[in-house]
Amino acid sequence: MENEMQQKLARYESFVNEGLRKDLKDTLDARDAIYDQISEYLKLAKDIEVIKDNGLKEMKTQVDLGSNFYVQAKIPDTKHIFVNVGFGFHAELTLDEALEFIKKKEVHLQKKAEVFTGKASQIRAHIKLVLEAMAEIMKLDRTPGPRSLNV
Repeated sequence: MENEMQQKLARYESFVNEGLRKDLKDTLDARDAIYDQISEYLKLAKDIEVIKDNGLKEMKTQVDLGSNFYVQAKIPDTKHIFVNVGFGFHAELTLDEALEFIKKKEVHLQKKAEVFTGKASQIRAHIKLVLEAMAEIMKLDRTPGPRSLNV
């Protein structure tokens, strides 16, 4: 009987560690990726505001080619910019259009992040439930069985 309880506890522990905790990590990683996208769009919005506020017609900047390798770039006309609109597509937008798009995209991404946050909360609740069930099984395992009364 005790060996059976140990096997059940081992299965529950395996379910928590290999199933639920992995799902939680994947969910939180997906949410963090969305937060990174939001951060990039907000940075772009801030840069657009700087261009508009200073009335820049052309500018020099540094562009990251990857792995933190930067090169200097000259932008001859700042009236239009290319914005990643998703699915690998970029659209040429005016600065005002880009700001409007960024606002809408931020709202959309926040909703997606909230879905992942809710899913992560559910997974945490499942982990807690299973751990509490394991604690109950261990208590039952230690509780002495009913005594027979000799009358």
